[in-house]
Amino acid sequence: MRNILLVIFLLNITAICAQDVKCDDLQSFIIKNGYYKASLSSISLDSEWLYEVKAYTYKSKIYVVAKIKPKKYSYQTKSYVFCGIPNQNWSSFQHSGYGDSSSYGERFHKYIMDYVCDCR
Repeated sequence: MRNILLVIFLLNITAICAQDVKCDDLQSFIIKNGYYKASLSSISLDSEWLYEVKAYTYKSKIYVVAKIKPKKYSYQTKSYVFCGIPNQNWSSFQHSGYGDSSSYGERFHKYIMDYVCDCR
């Protein structure tokens, strides 16, 4: 009986690991299969760390691919994927609300950052 339980346990772990998605693969899939929605570049973002933000829709959900600089004066960036962002959050990030003088970086933290995809 223990051997059967061990085999079932190992099969479940293997199945869970097989479902892991690489972030690079997810990003490529969204860019290739999603519908381009909007983008903001470093010039318009005027941010020390946020280099580029592109939004896509796929199956009525918003996905964001953001290039983020690890250091203030760095030329290198790292891409991150954010999944299932509510339309209102994207809109609030993209357009500051009435009386809202926050920066894109501040709004990114407020409206997008919590939706980082669960990928590896």
